Amino acid sequence: MPPESSSHTTNPPKQVIRISPLAYLGCAFLLFAVSFPIFGWPAAFGWLVIAPILAVAWVARVRTTVTPDGLEVRRLFGGRSLAWSEITGFRFPKRGWARATLADGSEVALPVVTFDRLPEIAEASGGRITDPYAAAAAAEEAARHADAESNGEQPAKNRPDTDGE
Repeated sequence: MPPESSSHTTNPPKQVIRISPLAYLGCAFLLFAVSFPIFGWPAAFGWLVIAPILAVAWVARVRTTVTPDGLEVRRLFGGRSLAWSEITGFRFPKRGWARATLADGSEVALPVVTFDRLPEIAEASGGRITDPYAAAAAAEEAARHADAESNGEQPAKNRPDTDGE
């Protein structure tokens, strides 16, 4: 359940997760590679010019947008909006992009979303998704604090500054 909004909290920003613009460089190399057969025999290989055009369109269009209202998934052809109430969880396969598990049991692939993007998604979701990296860091800090107290030491932030005396 997301935290209640108040007049002192800001709305989380919309987070757009897309393919790196460096992929356009790959599209340029693809155009260069298909240009040799196209110029060599245009009647037979002229259709190959479609491949770099589709690659550029794919890089420009495919993305996942995380908003406080839900997820917007855009593919090369089509897209879908998912409200947070429809989503029951996420699955991160070994290969490929993350998948959102829906309340009806189906899954929707989330283009370009991988496990390392979770901090960005957690921030933009407004508390609906927890950041595992922040949770791990908080647990480590709590364990360090508990260990310091069990050894009779003062925590570092409460320790008086002695300046080497």
